[in-house]
Amino acid sequence: MPGSFPSLLTIVAALAAVLALIGIIAALTRRSGFAARLGVGRGGASGGLAVDASLALDPRRRLLLLRCADRHLLVLTGGPQDLLLGWLPPPATPPAAAAPADRDQ
Repeated sequence: MPGSFPSLLTIVAALAAVLALIGIIAALTRRSGFAARLGVGRGGASGGLAVDASLALDPRRRLLLLRCADRHLLVLTGGPQDLLLGWLPPPATPPAAAAPADRDQ
């Protein structure tokens, strides 16, 4: 058994090195914006899928407002089956401000 401790130490050191490399690569991809271009992450500017709002209706069921690109949809989860309630119409844009009337008339 005396020979097993150095091999165990080698295995733990190798695992720590691999995990450190994974963390460094993940940080570099986030910082460079590569993950956002792939649509990975928090659904940011890439227009990926993201949860905008969540409402618990009861202990089992939940109503979710999801954003997919520039569209929104409602989903009901937690019942016997999940239901897609429908796509929401895009928000109405406010009318452009009326041009000021000429006072010289």
